[in-house]
Amino acid sequence: MGEPVSAGRHDATVIGGGVVGLATAMRLARAGMDVVLIERHESFGREASSRNSEVVHAGMYYPTGSLKARFCVAGNRSLSAWCSAQSVPMQRLGKFIVATSDDEAPVLAGILERGHANGVTSLRWAADGELAEAEPRVRAVAALFSPDTGIIDSHALMQSFADEAATHDAALAWGHEYVACETVSGGYRLRVREPNGEELELQTRCVVNAAGLNADLIAEGAGLDIDALGYRLRYVKGNYFRMAERWRGQLTHLIYPVPHVGLAGLGVHVTLDLAGGVRLGPDVEFLDSRRPDYSVPADRAASFAEAVSRYLPGVTAGDLRPDQAGIRARRIVPGETTPDFIVAEEREHGLTGWVNLIGIESPGLTSCLEIADEVVRLLDA
Repeated sequence: MGEPVSAGRHDATVIGGGVVGLATAMRLARAGMDVVLIERHESFGREASSRNSEVVHAGMYYPTGSLKARFCVAGNRSLSAWCSAQSVPMQRLGKFIVATSDDEAPVLAGILERGHANGVTSLRWAADGELAEAEPRVRAVAALFSPDTGIIDSHALMQSFADEAATHDAALAWGHEYVACETVSGGYRLRVREPNGEELELQTRCVVNAAGLNADLIAEGAGLDIDALGYRLRYVKGNYFRMAERWRGQLTHLIYPVPHVGLAGLGVHVTLDLAGGVRLGPDVEFLDSRRPDYSVPADRAASFAEAVSRYLPGVTAGDLRPDQAGIRARRIVPGETTPDFIVAEEREHGLTGWVNLIGIESPGLTSCLEIADEVVRLLDA
């Protein structure tokens, strides 16, 4: 259940043990701060961080100048360097983004232009015959190629962050649930529920709210108007299916269709895992409640097969079996189709030393080290 939490005073408390919370705790501890990380589950990464496609993105999709674009492009490099130094499995397989009709080709041109504006200089048009030679099973009228897109072992990544944080004396408290806070002289007093159900209080100069699916509610409990600030979240579910063994080895790159309008999702795409397995997903399902539902309806296999067969002929519903589902926390911002990350120190709202990380959906995994470094900067650690 992790380490016991001292009721004494700490420099920083990180709420949430997903990949971003772990990276942040590690970076703050490396900067010399006395850090506590509290996570309600019995180990790290039990929600969004372990229920995704494990893709390391390059950064071509997001609006130029947004935090998503900046952090993703820089994170592609910093994450690769971290994995190399820490022996975390990562492979740059490369990705084809394919147009299946002539009217989709201009969309690819727009992605290429945005990618270059964001600093994704390696993104390019696939040369004549390149897609057919690299992926003979795929059918498309045009394609972009992103050589810097890859896949990663997210569990090994999180373990590396946890190990490094512990090396720098951060306390990692699994099974400890954040309850409430109040402002006190020089910081905050937090109430935390221990694994045995009892509550303890700890004092901390700084708080980093990296609570993922519940980050908005924690911000609201701290006294912020999350609707006025655009912090309120809605759950978006994504289902995944795994392809039959006959497809193993048939594909060697990630294959993405033209994304949905407004980046509601990147379309049902083909991803590979480090063991060579092939997965499809995710789809996009906006949930009406905040009750996490990780079931994968088997009857969706037909719609997945239909979607992917537009660019990968021969896929049938019989090739697919339910794999996993993930839930992303998307900000509710009326009129904004691609809500950005919130990475904000809240002193102007009366919460000096409180940093909110809200709406950290994709590309949060790729961006984790860049978000953590931004938190270090905001706290002047």
